[in-house]
Amino acid sequence: MIRLILFTLFLVLPVTAHALAPAEVVVVANRFVEGSVPLARYYMEQRGIPAENLVRVRTTDQETVSRRDYDREIAGPLRSYLEKRGTDQPVRALVLMWGMPLRVSAPPLTREQEREKTQLETERDALRQEREQLREEPVEGEEKARRDARLGQIRTRLEAINESLRVMSPGWNSASVDSELSLVLAGEYPLAGMIPNPYFYGNRAKQAEMPVAREKVLWVSRLDAATPEIVRRVIDDTLYAEQHGLSGKAYFDARWSKPTNPNVSGYAFYDQSLHLAAEWVRQKTRMPVIVEDTERLFQPGEAPDTALYAGWYSLARYVDAFTWNRGAVGFHMASQECQSLRGGQYWCKRMLDEGVAVTIGPVGEPYIQAFPVPEIFFGLLVEGSYSLAECYMMSLPWLSWKMVMVGDPLYRPFGGEGRSE
Repeated sequence: MIRLILFTLFLVLPVTAHALAPAEVVVVANRFVEGSVPLARYYMEQRGIPAENLVRVRTTDQETVSRRDYDREIAGPLRSYLEKRGTDQPVRALVLMWGMPLRVSAPPLTREQEREKTQLETERDALRQEREQLREEPVEGEEKARRDARLGQIRTRLEAINESLRVMSPGWNSASVDSELSLVLAGEYPLAGMIPNPYFYGNRAKQAEMPVAREKVLWVSRLDAATPEIVRRVIDDTLYAEQHGLSGKAYFDARWSKPTNPNVSGYAFYDQSLHLAAEWVRQKTRMPVIVEDTERLFQPGEAPDTALYAGWYSLARYVDAFTWNRGAVGFHMASQECQSLRGGQYWCKRMLDEGVAVTIGPVGEPYIQAFPVPEIFFGLLVEGSYSLAECYMMSLPWLSWKMVMVGDPLYRPFGGEGRSE
């Protein structure tokens, strides 16, 4: 289905797409972090973004912000700014600058929710105990039928209780700042869990069913890293690659061979999507494409001259296999790879340290279906008509969730004269 969507897309794609314009980008910097505002101004000058498109907020210098402070210090001021601009000055994208927090923590439970949680846990424990006692009883005939019926009732009730407790859990109610800000103009929406992204290609035919309309969604990315020097390098490398063309090789690290049955789901779907992404890069560029299709990852020194990369699965253990070219784009599908951009061996942090200009990852457990679909992301990227922000949003299934994209939303590495070398 995804392959059909992309094939159709390329047939109907206009010669001149409405790519993101600098005047449609608003940059958000943190006044409480020294260097955040000057770095924002540097980026805006390089991209020709109007000076009035800078929003300076006062918020924590930590990577996590509470829900209360997010609403009061980030979302509230930004919403006011956007509403004052009005429709005559449209904004399509936000850039969060170095110094902005990464994640919004879950709001504390109310007293009523705490009581409900305690009651559910008590009922759950009692049902589990009853289930174990029933399983141990040697019964036959009608007694066995009654026992089995009761076990079925217990199973159904436990499933409902576990779902209710999951909705109350901190992980289900936290999100990346970036993903939440994509809905800053959307009004009230459920904080627990994920909101379908109306820009995602898989939702094209379901617009009437979307809980949030497209015109209420902003495209959010960030220019961030361990140091402001790395962020400045990212900005400069992005511009260099646009001017000279993104050169190098494309590496895709799948776990298995391409399946013969296209009707796959879950991990197999994303693994297949890596193979299909590789095919799109072969068709649309002159880049050499290398696919590793075993459970072995690319090892140190095995991926020189890297321009594009996508793969999995090495949780919070970056493998120094790559020599990143200027303007390189890469992301690794594993949990929590954007847990921190300041320390650790998380892939997003380490790839930025080593030279990428664009990377994507989650701030917490996202589940595999939350990642951008590689085939859509890379297919649109190498086609060249859309900005990075658009490629990301059209490949991203969910909002109000965990994902972060680090990179210049205006970036079009394949949109110039020399598309690739």
